[in-house]
Amino acid sequence: MLASLCELSAQQLPQFTNYMLNDYVLNPALTGAKEDFEVKADYRQQWVGITDAPVTYYLSANGPILSKNMGLGGYVYNDVTGPTKRLGLSFSYAYHAKLTEKVKLSLGLSGGLLQYSIDGSQILTHDQSDPALTNLIQTTLVPDFGFGAIIRSDKYYIGFSVPQMYQNKVNFTGVTTAASSLLTRHYYVSAGYNYNVNENVKIEPSFMLNMSPPAPAQMSFNLRVTYKKQYWAGLGYRSGDAIPFMVGYTWSDFLMFAYAYDAVISGLHTYTSGSHELMVGIKFKSRAKTETPAVPTAIQ
Repeated sequence: MLASLCELSAQQLPQFTNYMLNDYVLNPALTGAKEDFEVKADYRQQWVGITDAPVTYYLSANGPILSKNMGLGGYVYNDVTGPTKRLGLSFSYAYHAKLTEKVKLSLGLSGGLLQYSIDGSQILTHDQSDPALTNLIQTTLVPDFGFGAIIRSDKYYIGFSVPQMYQNKVNFTGVTTAASSLLTRHYYVSAGYNYNVNENVKIEPSFMLNMSPPAPAQMSFNLRVTYKKQYWAGLGYRSGDAIPFMVGYTWSDFLMFAYAYDAVISGLHTYTSGSHELMVGIKFKSRAKTETPAVPTAIQ
């Protein structure tokens, strides 16, 4: 059996350098956390120059129901690595409660479906009679659920989320066996702070810890500097992986563009020229506002 090709016990979820710009996809508690309805799309090409390296796309949308202190949203993504493909669809709900006049606690749930596909024609096996894979495209569907919580104000945030909370078995034969792989439960811990240097310059340090045992934990540190709420640049560090460089531009508080380049520092650096990520976002103003506006997250 060629179980190693289908092994899903390590880190499974797509990796994004621009996580601070759309942390909603990592934490359902941020569904509708801002006052406006947002649509964002991201394209990531990882490890350029390496055959069958991951390529990921996603499209997300979320917004508030201000009169009820709630948020609704959803996203779809496609993650392709060589002969394997992962297509995900998720919907989320969050409730936002005031702890103090300036601090909120948000709790969120997400649920959806994951479709895994393997193109057997792209795989060479030692045993040509191996029944684990055929020359056909095999697919399987599994449900997916997640939970998130975050404490936030206009100055800081501290969040925690658990995607793939229910560890469903993934198999392509229709029969669950001891060799079937599991969805790996991920744990994200994130934090950030806003510091206004003056009326034009804002500095935003952020941190994220990604744990998906038995894979090693990964830490990400980013520092972003924004000028006049329009132009920004950032520098980061992702443990054991890369040093990201980021730039972005927001037009008329409506249209956002962001680009990130990862300079690889792992053992792969001799085989790849790096990773590229491009994000586009659109913001739609909410028609209704409550008497007390929802407190925005530290991330803009």
